[in-house]
Amino acid sequence: MPDQATQQMHIEAPLERIWSVLTDFDAYPTWARDLKEATVVQRDEEGRASLVRFRAAAMGRSTTYTLAYEWDDAPNRLPWKLVSGDIQKVLDGAYEFAERDGGTDVTYHLRVDLAIPLPAFVKRRAEARIISTALRELREHVTGTV
Repeated sequence: MPDQATQQMHIEAPLERIWSVLTDFDAYPTWARDLKEATVVQRDEEGRASLVRFRAAAMGRSTTYTLAYEWDDAPNRLPWKLVSGDIQKVLDGAYEFAERDGGTDVTYHLRVDLAIPLPAFVKRRAEARIISTALRELREHVTGTV
């Protein structure tokens, strides 16, 4: 059964700016340090990325996976589902957004299940690291602060 994790962070930036960064998949490797490549494989009829292939550093090795993005709740929610992955069986999640106090609350949901067996505490630690790193790097990129 996939493990699930959720974390929220308030970012001092308008939703429009955050949305623009998160939907520019080709630029992910410039600010998300663990991502080595991001390639839009397919776009929908409106030109939005619907399939994106990533290559990332994970557990001391390189991993490749492809995610399918849905745009039904844009710009309030950006969900994805794993289409294929070399070590992932499940890698589904979503960013959810709520504007507040001149900034945006960003909530990151993630469900992960790996093809390789790992102790539950190791998986939970990895999930927490993925989420906190993603949110922190997003905030740093959007606001220009560390």
